[in-house]
Amino acid sequence: MSFYTITSIVLTIAVLIGYLNCRFIKMQPTVAITMGSLILSFVLILIGELGFHGLEYSVREMLRQIPFHDLLINGMLSFLLFSGALRIDINHLKKQKWEITVLALGGTIASTILIGYLTFYLLPLFDIHIKLIYCLMFGALISPTDPISVLATFKELDVPKKLAVIVEGESLFNDGVGIVIFITLYQLVTNGHAITFHETSLLFLRQAVGGIVFGGMLGLAAYWLMKPIDDHKIEILITLTIVTGGYTLARFLGISGPLAMVVAGIFIGNRGRNFSMSAKTVKSLDNFWELVEEILNTILFLLIGLELLAINISSYQIIAALIAIPVVLLVRAIVVTTPMSIFKIWNKYPNGVIRILIWGGLRGGLALALALSLPQGYHHDLIISMTYAVVAFAIVVQGITIKPLVRKNKYTLRD
Repeated sequence: MSFYTITSIVLTIAVLIGYLNCRFIKMQPTVAITMGSLILSFVLILIGELGFHGLEYSVREMLRQIPFHDLLINGMLSFLLFSGALRIDINHLKKQKWEITVLALGGTIASTILIGYLTFYLLPLFDIHIKLIYCLMFGALISPTDPISVLATFKELDVPKKLAVIVEGESLFNDGVGIVIFITLYQLVTNGHAITFHETSLLFLRQAVGGIVFGGMLGLAAYWLMKPIDDHKIEILITLTIVTGGYTLARFLGISGPLAMVVAGIFIGNRGRNFSMSAKTVKSLDNFWELVEEILNTILFLLIGLELLAINISSYQIIAALIAIPVVLLVRAIVVTTPMSIFKIWNKYPNGVIRILIWGGLRGGLALALALSLPQGYHHDLIISMTYAVVAFAIVVQGITIKPLVRKNKYTLRD
């Protein structure tokens, strides 16, 4: 089956589910698409159990031909992060800079360590043994949050911009931080480096600082290229070049492409938007990247649901998955409540903000893509099972219930 055929089938199914949801069900689109693809996966599994393996086998083979990790990490992610960063208002970001910095950097590091150690000590109680380094890898890949459905809910219910900026800013930066931590741990294991604080710190700093500096350079280059012209088509193509060529060059240099895309997007979305673009270009650029983001998210969340067919499930993996869900939620509560309670000493926050930040910390395709990148022999199946359980629970359960939670706290969330 050709790549074009696979893409056509995936996009057709995603659009069909999206249309039925828009026409009849009216759930948040990403939640509806994920639930629809999960239901489809369960139906195919059931049909296979009844002895009709043809259709299930065909879909499994199609999924095996889709390199989910490469598709997201080396393709979709750069577009999604840049598009999200393009919408960030630097003035709002500055007002919430300490909350975002602590949650995205300190929170992701703390979450990685806490989840890693909790799983390391809890899993052996059920006769599931896994080395600490792999538990920390699981902590790194599951810690970044994905706010797509949460932000859509915020927009629908007119939640204050201040809260939306914290959620989106945290997510954009902790994606990059989480990937840097994961890559650092992965390189230490696969390259046979000594796992020391010095070695880990050097790898982390090279990825993180290098990505941020390079992203600023990309944004500045785009700004100077767009400043002397007024052609929205060329200016959109320049941003596309930044995302594709810039991300590829970051990977070649061994620095964080995701962080580079976030910084470049914020730079162009603020400095570029205000000083080098006409009103027509701004509108065209926003419409273009909104459409790109919608298409990629539609495909991504459909694939997340269908990936259930690609997982080999065993009893010990189910136990590990059931342990992972409450562990991740508990750690999320700790890393959000602790700093936000301290910030309350100097700033006034309504109680509902902390609850929404905790429950709105959904996990998405990034976690699954990183888990799928682990080769066999690295507790591949176990980590994928735990990751998939957390992601599915987050998108379906948290994704559905975040709207009532926000509505319930709406009147306590005033600026």
